[in-house]
Amino acid sequence: MTHTTTRAGLSVDAGLAEFIENEALPGLPVTRDTFWDGFADLIGQFAARNDELLAFRDTLQTQIDDWHRTNGPVASDPAGYQVFLREIGYLVEEPADFEIETADLDPEIASICGPQLVVPVSNPRYALNAANARWGSLYDAYYGTDVIPHEGTLAPGREYNPKRGEAVFAKAAEFLDMAFPLDGASHADVTAYEMADGSEGKTLTARIGDRRAAFADPEAFAGYAERGEAEVFLLAHRGLHAELVIDRDHAIGKTHKAGLADIVVESAMTTIQDCEDSVAAVDAEDKIGVYRNWLGLMKGSLEDRFEKNGREVHRTLHPDRYYVAPGGEEVTLKGRALLLVRNVGHLMKTDAVLDHNGNPIGEGLLDAAVTVLCAMQDRLTGANSHTGAIYVVKPKMHGPEEVRFACEVFAMVEDILSLPRHTVKIGIMDEERRTSANLKAAIHAARHRVFFINTGFLDRTGDEIHTAMQAGPAPRKDRIKSEDWIKAYEDRNVLIGIACGLSGKAQIGKGMWPKPDEMAEMLATKATHPDQGANCAWVPSPTAATLHALHYHEVDVFAAQKRRHNEELPGLDALFSMPVIDPASLSKDEIARELENNAQGILGYVVRWIDQGVGCSKVPDINDVGLMEDRATLRISSQHIANWLAHGVVTPEEVDACLERMAAVVDKQNEGDPFYRPMAGHFDTSIAYQAARRLVFEGAEQPSGYTEPLLHAMRREAKAAG
Repeated sequence: MTHTTTRAGLSVDAGLAEFIENEALPGLPVTRDTFWDGFADLIGQFAARNDELLAFRDTLQTQIDDWHRTNGPVASDPAGYQVFLREIGYLVEEPADFEIETADLDPEIASICGPQLVVPVSNPRYALNAANARWGSLYDAYYGTDVIPHEGTLAPGREYNPKRGEAVFAKAAEFLDMAFPLDGASHADVTAYEMADGSEGKTLTARIGDRRAAFADPEAFAGYAERGEAEVFLLAHRGLHAELVIDRDHAIGKTHKAGLADIVVESAMTTIQDCEDSVAAVDAEDKIGVYRNWLGLMKGSLEDRFEKNGREVHRTLHPDRYYVAPGGEEVTLKGRALLLVRNVGHLMKTDAVLDHNGNPIGEGLLDAAVTVLCAMQDRLTGANSHTGAIYVVKPKMHGPEEVRFACEVFAMVEDILSLPRHTVKIGIMDEERRTSANLKAAIHAARHRVFFINTGFLDRTGDEIHTAMQAGPAPRKDRIKSEDWIKAYEDRNVLIGIACGLSGKAQIGKGMWPKPDEMAEMLATKATHPDQGANCAWVPSPTAATLHALHYHEVDVFAAQKRRHNEELPGLDALFSMPVIDPASLSKDEIARELENNAQGILGYVVRWIDQGVGCSKVPDINDVGLMEDRATLRISSQHIANWLAHGVVTPEEVDACLERMAAVVDKQNEGDPFYRPMAGHFDTSIAYQAARRLVFEGAEQPSGYTEPLLHAMRREAKAAG
């Protein structure tokens, strides 16, 4: 039974009230009454408007469905389609040219390009790992992944493999030659790195036999330090840093000709601590856990104890790193990533707080007030943001009106908490079709707050399928990835961002690499993201961040943005060009494989979400390849089957039979999990199986194709059932 208390006329979960008053507020210049009175006013001012925005989404969707029923797919009348979208208010007037005016952004946002992690803040271990991923061992990233082949003499084995180690040294030297080249020499041939006194301070050279080689860039050497027995040389390139760790007595250093025991690379420059798609927070208890971890990160006090390989590990946040510059002054570099927080979108409501009439409030309004309140603790120390900024990523907004609404909400939160105007910065996720089509207007609506725009292929595709649900059958998922509209969407995000002045001021981001075990492939291909002009791109792990960081040494992102700034912007014709298919063009085998792929992915993700409350994890696909999954992958898969059901590509009986077959496959894939509850043979009683089935069969009716309403309801049912 949930216990509640009354605050400013609101019915508040007692645990949430206690958390805010006894944990979040102490030390801040905000009283209990100021917070609750202001929050009640916030609900009174914005709750009805939030509902109106959601109702307008439904109205637009109904009109678009009717247009497709009458006219068929967009390709049948692309010009008429755009006229129609303008008439109903789906497309808005584009603003005149402008540049964003966001101020007081940290260099990790404005001027330093690098990887970005996204992590469920509900899990303290993961949240700490991601925060501490600012620095990573390049040796470990190479040795522990498939970047170095696992076959033959290079196989890792249970003990250290010296031949694999030699391959790591060679690969690391290639990186150093690319990012920190020597004059007339290769790092592969260095026998010692030597620091000496120069006329203007310390210098660093590399010894190759009986000669010395200087660094090609005299500014590459940025500092030095002693850490235990190791001598550390700090190198700098394009705003990023790397440490050469010299220790000839170290187990690894003694095997390297120059005593190079490790190369520690500045990796995840920013990390999104996620309250949304990668968490399963469905009630007040869950929300308190999410907020408590975010508060611990902002205070610098978050810690976790867990067992790993038979021993207890105590994890805390890393301190800053200190060096002496060549000229003798002290240099301090952050020891952890700049932390951002992703709130939920506008859709969901929460009964953690009930309004004056006893109705659940908008969960996004609760997130806005509480995550900003918690982030105020960082303003006491400046450990996270050196400018006092609070960075909130706002997902799933449909067009500029909803962006403007979010800005007004945060303005009122600032007033309640006596924060200077525009303290709260907003990251706009370009993952909904109406935002993509009106991106310039959406950025304009947040021009004083926007700190990033980022694409999300999976959510964006799920929304594309749902918006055009009545147009006809969608192509296979693997075909969608190569459609012209996807390229137009990705290009428009970068080019509109550049045109709106984000270059050198804010982030233009790219989406997730989904395969955490396929690092060789990532290293070979993900350089395309910075080359396309992305300041940051998402990676699934700290190791992936270390490897992806190499791409930002390889590619000058600001030069890429400058190269692209006059590139022709793809028009709305291209953006709205996703085709429909003739089902007769697909063989029975193709249909069966696509259905199985979708069904297995849905079940594999949902069973953990519902039964264990795991919102993000590595889920094996139908070919047993581990993919990092969150609700975005579920959205596209469920919408795809719903679309094929709507147009008779598959029958309900075929879908049910497939789901039952794939449940057995997923059970087999999870047989090593002691907490796993099998679905096969329990189809009527497995809440997880029923949730997956409902996501498919009720998918066409879900608002914007979102999975949250059904997932939340059935996770609560599972929690109630114990």
